Amino acid sequence: MQKKLIALAIATLASGAAFAQSNVTIYGSVDVGFSHRGDNINSHVGSQNAIDSGLSGDSAIGFKGVEDLGNGVSALFVLEAGFSADDGEHTEDGKLFGKQAFLGLTGGFGTAIAGRLVAPRYSLLAAIDPFGDGTVGRFHNVFSDVVAADVDRVDNAVAYVSPSFSGFNVTGAYSTSALWQEGAGVPVAANTALGTALGLPTGTVVRAGGVDNDGDLRVYTILPRYTNGPLDIGLAYQQIKGKDTAKDVKVKQWTLGGTYDFKVVKLSAYYDSYKDKDGFANLALNPYARTVFGDLKLKTFGLGVTVPFGKHAVLASYNQSKLKWDGDSGKAKQWALGYTYSLSKRTNFYAAYSDISNDDGSNDLNRFATTNDANNAGDGYQNGFQFGLKHNF
Repeated sequence: MQKKLIALAIATLASGAAFAQSNVTIYGSVDVGFSHRGDNINSHVGSQNAIDSGLSGDSAIGFKGVEDLGNGVSALFVLEAGFSADDGEHTEDGKLFGKQAFLGLTGGFGTAIAGRLVAPRYSLLAAIDPFGDGTVGRFHNVFSDVVAADVDRVDNAVAYVSPSFSGFNVTGAYSTSALWQEGAGVPVAANTALGTALGLPTGTVVRAGGVDNDGDLRVYTILPRYTNGPLDIGLAYQQIKGKDTAKDVKVKQWTLGGTYDFKVVKLSAYYDSYKDKDGFANLALNPYARTVFGDLKLKTFGLGVTVPFGKHAVLASYNQSKLKWDGDSGKAKQWALGYTYSLSKRTNFYAAYSDISNDDGSNDLNRFATTNDANNAGDGYQNGFQFGLKHNF
């Protein structure tokens, strides 16, 4: 399913006082389509055609439930597993419930949960993006593989969502284990060598998500958000801090964005500022990137529009990022166009095209902005076209 704000997932579970008894729901989605990618950053690589799963949104199956504990308090849980419909494999690095897995309490005091969670800042961006961070049009494509700016889920996490006050609420979250890019596929041997080069204890493995010891990379997030009528706007602050490493990891990120729905057209916009002290977090993420430390800064913004008419909708977006690291700089720009048609309340057809341009500085910095989709890496391709079907159940 589309990745969503913790608060929205909770709201679905805890809506109203209707759950007077235990209630468990099975839900999910199946997404399969055709994908074409071209214009690889490596001129010797040809185009790619494939039947893939999870193009517009993850294929997943989930279980959610609420139990009334009395006195206006309820227990709630979510267990959600991702899979590839074209081959039946797990999509979340082999985790059984890799999409979400949490347990908590909700009531007049708000909602408190603990487990594996969707990061609040990421959920805000996914809600703003007309493509919902799916298909080749997703906003994520302009966040470099080198940059740890795309924390989408966190393990060993706790979160609190305040009650809504006339549309305004606040989400706060803390995690002792950041996961940047699950299943990045970097060989363990290379990661072990990187750990040694960084002065870490012999045999330490540096992997996607940081040094393999819970607590090395802690994530702090706060997200005030206002949703009322056609307006939805949020300001997220996210900080990643590390310990017990040769270089301190310290990442600070501000994200401001929102949407306004005029009914005949829905507009969206966001701005994201990312700063990584010494670039350590990004070097740990991708040992094939750069081998020097230097402050890394990434500025990203995006504009989007959705035009619905009947069962149809046309989507368009423009995203741009500028990276500065150790005196070098580079830009990546992406525009995307999409279309959806609702065959029923639960099944829709979609199509999308996107094109990315990286300047020379971007390539020098390994700014491999690519046409990814919800479940598949672009592997250096800078344009892509997709169409397919998604069914929710």
